[in-house]
Amino acid sequence: MEAKEFQKWIAEYYKSRGWADLDIFIRIGFLSEETGEVARAIRALEIGRDRPDEYVTSFNEGKKHLTEELGDVLGNVAVIANKYNIELEDIFLEHKNKLSNRYR
Repeated sequence: MEAKEFQKWIAEYYKSRGWADLDIFIRIGFLSEETGEVARAIRALEIGRDRPDEYVTSFNEGKKHLTEELGDVLGNVAVIANKYNIELEDIFLEHKNKLSNRYR
């Protein structure tokens, strides 16, 4: 799936669920929550989990979980970008240019 297609799909899906109109500060809270879940998924992959209320998974299951959580982060980024009419592709390009110019 191309970035533009994903961004459009996110806009339509979130709108259909009533999620697109949430206050931007609520959206930032969701993004923060999802980044925490990414951190937890990486921790599970790298050093494991040993809480009694959690179960051990295989590396592949952990990687699948991390992929899902990264998708949640990306979805929230797309919603924020949509709010300000910023294309994900422009974000990618700006980031690439910033790093390329900073670390020549």
